[in-house]
Amino acid sequence: MRITVISGGLAGAQLVSGLVDQLQDSHDRAEVTVIANTGDDITLAGLRACPDLDALLAQLSDASPAATTVVSDELTSLGVHPDWYRVGDGELAVQLARTAWLGRGATLSEVTATLAERRGLTERGVRLLPMSDVPVETHAVLDGEQEQQAVHVQQWRHDLGAPPATRFIVAGMDRATAAPGVLDALREADVVVLAPADPVLSIGIVLGVAGVRDALRGTSAPIVGVTPDLADLGPSLAAVDVERTADGVASLYRDLRITRLPADASPADVLAITGTG
Repeated sequence: MRITVISGGLAGAQLVSGLVDQLQDSHDRAEVTVIANTGDDITLAGLRACPDLDALLAQLSDASPAATTVVSDELTSLGVHPDWYRVGDGELAVQLARTAWLGRGATLSEVTATLAERRGLTERGVRLLPMSDVPVETHAVLDGEQEQQAVHVQQWRHDLGAPPATRFIVAGMDRATAAPGVLDALREADVVVLAPADPVLSIGIVLGVAGVRDALRGTSAPIVGVTPDLADLGPSLAAVDVERTADGVASLYRDLRITRLPADASPADVLAITGTG
């Protein structure tokens, strides 16, 4: 069984972790490929942060992440790291390693594969892929007193509290191509799962990469979509004029053949749909 999951954010990482645990407990043989949103990526203090990739690495890791914040707190106190984006020292170490490897010419796919192997994901039967090796960053456009301004979606969320946005701009999307393995993982999957992540700013960004949506339209595999927690989606859905309801979320995927599951669906429920577990 080849399961491909399109994921983004902590909720998506938690679902993927639950799926992997469920498969291991049931001793079913399955290959799990996770395609992660990289539209949230940002460079802070000279370090490349990939929040959704890092959430997946942390959730699926066989090692306990470092809980200390000594270094990150010191960077904040020196004024080189914003206090609205707090990270633990373990995540900071991942960012440092990623930045160093990217600086030596490695692609994001290569860096992610190395991190996944060293964090034990490969041994768990999980392949982690960024949606694209091309840097993509999402910005929220806000109305100002005199003119509009665009701020990175991370600052929009964590610093400004996600105020009403007129639209979102995805810088770099016009150049983004699917990372190696992404389109094949969708075309060759036995089942595709859309994790319960923001349909505009997570799943929607992945589907915006050239070829991804076409691959989903063309796949013969069933597509299972887990409804995200609607409580957190108001600002992003409002910016694209979509109702904050399960039907509103589903309308963003109306061109795809999706079996919908509610927000409280468990990994076992997802696997029951796929015929696994």
